[in-house]
Amino acid sequence: MPASPDSVADSFDCIVIGAGAAGLFCAMRAGQRGRRVLLLDHADEAGKKILISGGGRCNFTNLGVVPERFHSQNPHFCRSALSRYTQADFIALVDRHRIAWHEKTLGQLFCDGSARQIVAMLLAECSAAGVELRLSQRVTAIERSDRFRVATDRGIAETDAVVLATGGLSIPRMGATGFAFDVARRFGLAVTETRPGLVPLVFAGSDLDFMRALSGVALDVVVGCGRTRFREALLFTHRGLSGPAILQISSVWRESLPITIDLLPDIDLATRLLETKRTRPRLEPRKLLAELMPQRLGQALAERHLPVRPLAEITDKDLQRFAATLKSWTLVPAGSEGYAKAEVTVGGIDTRGLSSRTMQAVAVPGLFAIGEAVDVTGWLGGYNFQWAWSSGWVAGESV
Repeated sequence: MPASPDSVADSFDCIVIGAGAAGLFCAMRAGQRGRRVLLLDHADEAGKKILISGGGRCNFTNLGVVPERFHSQNPHFCRSALSRYTQADFIALVDRHRIAWHEKTLGQLFCDGSARQIVAMLLAECSAAGVELRLSQRVTAIERSDRFRVATDRGIAETDAVVLATGGLSIPRMGATGFAFDVARRFGLAVTETRPGLVPLVFAGSDLDFMRALSGVALDVVVGCGRTRFREALLFTHRGLSGPAILQISSVWRESLPITIDLLPDIDLATRLLETKRTRPRLEPRKLLAELMPQRLGQALAERHLPVRPLAEITDKDLQRFAATLKSWTLVPAGSEGYAKAEVTVGGIDTRGLSSRTMQAVAVPGLFAIGEAVDVTGWLGGYNFQWAWSSGWVAGESV
């Protein structure tokens, strides 16, 4: 049962709600500064999303972290935190704990061993800093008069500062909820539109029929939506499209917007088709495409867009039109696979109501928001973890 209003409350300098990446890091830093910190989570284990990240090896940061690789309605907001606690700082912490790591593609850093090493490191740092961790405790109310009063199903605690670090709506099976957004609204903070990010896209009709037949096929592409472009791998699935390129573009895609895909980004396909028509006139387009991309995909594209004839029997105009289709394949997704498969939540607590130096609410002194709860979303590849570390650090410096 929730504690009664008359219950004697524990007293802390700071209460961090959410023992994920951002919450652990904020609590750690505040504790290192000599603050008495309570870290609360409704789950029975800290860092659950860290444990499943990167295939269990935790893509804990990226060598290429720059503010331009984050999405937000206020794109400059992340600059201060990212500059004050950098990827080099986090790598140094990992090295001090003798956690072996390696770089994969595009600057992504992973543990050689298990993501549990990162969680163990953060818990050890919190313990050394005197942080009190209470798990399996659900927050039932947060009130504010002279101080904040945080009620849980196990008791009440009072504090001068509350940090919202409960993340967003992604992966509800891990316990994700809109808790931070609800609390922010109750205290008068705006919350921007939220939607699933870093998530596979789904299709319908003839496009889906085409993609299902190619399920499992992957290739390097450039995917665009509006002015945004990403070059990475695309994967056909039984529901539509996935792979890093699609996950990246999903964070900027909106319902009813088209995406464009260059299936052969390094090749001038029109010139190649016309040259091959002259030098190998009896060759069928599907056989040429099999030399340039996965055979199943090349055959399916040729059969979908061209007659089954040798190149010599197809007009130059039709070949040029076919090349244009493959270089700018335009599709309108029916939707995404939703928060269940999304790695992050795009949108969140409006940064215009927060200080970029401290993550504190401008109009509510003592209330902070960090990590995924805030309208800052990084690219795929360790960027969102770095935002958790950086935003957690600057809040921990200020509570």
